[in-house]
Amino acid sequence: MAPLVPLTAEPLSCTQAYAVAGPGADRTARHSISEVAAASGLTAHTLRWYERIGLLDPIDRSHSGQRRYSDADLARLSFLGKLRLTGMPVADMLRYVELVREGDHTMPERCDILVAQREEVRQRIADLHATLAVLDFKIDHYSARAAAAEPAPAAPARHPDRKQKSA
Repeated sequence: MAPLVPLTAEPLSCTQAYAVAGPGADRTARHSISEVAAASGLTAHTLRWYERIGLLDPIDRSHSGQRRYSDADLARLSFLGKLRLTGMPVADMLRYVELVREGDHTMPERCDILVAQREEVRQRIADLHATLAVLDFKIDHYSARAAAAEPAPAAPARHPDRKQKSA
């Protein structure tokens, strides 16, 4: 469960608001697109695209027309970022967001989307574990062969003027 956004007299920085996603996020528009891009790792182009296709609600604008993101927008971006990390296609993310907008009666369908994605993530993790085992095997194999191929330590060098003692 995501931590709740702390209720403080001081507004959160963009980075703090992005990191502390929660249901009680402030809806005051205060973060510029460049701040959000830096905090989220997304480009300004991607942020505008997310808004255009509907992953984000329309973003408030300053008096000069510049986008101003709220902590609630950052909370959604944080969640969307986690969905992207799972490999969820944008179309599925969009369907999920549409269901959220439709209301609480869509919770079972939203849960189904997340359960299906969780299964895909678990399968990918299992595949990665199997791949890691193969890599570990090969690394151990090559390390053992390299150790076996190392020449034995050389005998101490003889000084040319000294005669070798007979045994």
